[in-house]
This record gives sequence, C-alpha cells and structure tokens, in this order.
Amino acid sequence: MFAMTDFALRTDDQETGAPRRAAGSSFYFAMRILPRAQRDGMFEIYSFCRSVDDIADSAAPHRERLAGLARWRGEIEALYSGGGHPESRPLGRVIAEFGLRKEDFLAVIDGMEMDAAGDIRAPDLARLDLYCDCVASAVGRLSVRIFGVGEADGLQLAHHLGRALQLTNILRDLDEDAAIGRLYLPREFLRDAGITSSEPRTALAHPGITTVCTGLVRRARDHFTQADAIMRRCPRPTVRAPRIMGKVYHAILDRLVARGWTAPRSPVRVSRLHLLRIVLQYGFV
Repeated sequence: MFAMTDFALRTDDQETGAPRRAAGSSFYFAMRILPRAQRDGMFEIYSFCRSVDDIADSAAPHRERLAGLARWRGEIEALYSGGGHPESRPLGRVIAEFGLRKEDFLAVIDGMEMDAAGDIRAPDLARLDLYCDCVASAVGRLSVRIFGVGEADGLQLAHHLGRALQLTNILRDLDEDAAIGRLYLPREFLRDAGITSSEPRTALAHPGITTVCTGLVRRARDHFTQADAIMRRCPRPTVRAPRIMGKVYHAILDRLVARGWTAPRSPVRVSRLHLLRIVLQYGFV
C-alpha cells in the first residue's frame, strides 16, 4: 500500500528505532544521503507511516483496525497540543523543527482508514485519486518541508510524485493485493475493458487486464513527467532524495511494462546494484 516500502536491504546492527524500521526499504538509501537533521526527521515520518500502515493491513477485524487508527489520530492531536506519549516525542520534535502540518498526518490516517474500513475493490477514479493523495501525496507534503523544497513547488512535487509512486505500487502489487481481497484498479478502466467483476482474482484473470493496466501506466508516466519537470527547476540539494525515489520507481514501472500483465505475473524488483547506481548518479550532484 504505502509508497515508502520496497526492497530488502540490510543495514548496520547499530541502527535502532526509526532507522531500523526503514532499513527494509528503498527509502532507506535515499534518506541516508541527507544531512543528519533531515535524515532523522524523515526516519520519524517513515516510522509513523509504517505504524499506521501495519494497523490498516493487519489481520484484525475491521473495527479493531479502525480503533487503532483512531488512537493514532488522537496521538497526533496530542502532539500538536504539546502532549503525546513519550514514544512519540521524537516525532513531536520533528513536527516543531520543520513546521509540519497536522492536516497532512491526519490525511495519511484518512487513507489508512479507507483500507481498514473494508477491502477496496474497483474504486472509481475520484476515489482512487483521493486514496493516492492520502497515502502517498500527503506523505510527500510532509517530506518536502523536511527537504526544504519551496512551498509552491513542494506542493506540486508531492502531488505528482506521490501519485506516480502509488500508482506504480498498485501495478506492482496486483496479485499481492488480490490475495487479501483488494483491487485498486479503477472501475471506469475495468468497465471500458469489458471487465464487469470487481472480485480481484476474476478481474485479474480477464483478457482485458492488459488494457486496464496500460491505462494506469499512462497516468503514472504523466505524473513522473510532471514531477521531473518540477525537480529540474528546484535547487538540486533539495530534491536529491525525491529524485532517487522517482528513478527507482520509474525503473520498476518500466520493468512491469516489459514483463506484461497477463498471468502468471512474475514479481518485479530493482536489484541492489541498480539501486546503488541510482544513488551514486543522483545522490551526490
């Protein structure tokens, strides 16, 4: 679900807390190149996102998942009121240091509640876009303030890159999501391809699935193009990390297209070596 999760990368045994939670992701290498304060801030954002994502994706009954997310909603409110649980205080310090907006944290929880309330199946395009905004672009809005991207460009970058990453996630995780009863492909695309069932496995087995996925690829590529244009006009140090994430996910999207959409769909990964090349190319310029 959440756009900051990907590759199994190992890190030093000394890593603890939020950095250790991030160590299993492509996000980890992109954040390691940041100055210490920004890096620590991003690790706290990541830890928050993983916590609410784990609740939404748990096997607990829906009401228990919603209750867990409600507790996090209350914790965010407490942090902005000067309180909060001691374990959340590091996140509170990051909020204060970088001026992070409460509504962006709450939007992330809103998105997780969309999954926790019931399995999403064939949402219409408007609902899919809202979901992407909550679970990905809202994370981007928090992140760009830590990176130091200007206000207007930061909001646009979060909008486009967040959606590009999340749509790529959806396309990559078709079978994984179907296994837990979810289908994020938009209802309009399914209908236009002659797919009338919203049952995930049935829809994914239909011959028209290639048409559906190709349409979503076009949308993701358009968002990548818009994000790249924004990053080109931003000071390079402020967009090193999002540029790395964009290049990694664009590589995933290209490999998905090359693999194709008919079953059986083999998993797609970007190798550790390819990831390191991207980091070296875009992380130190």
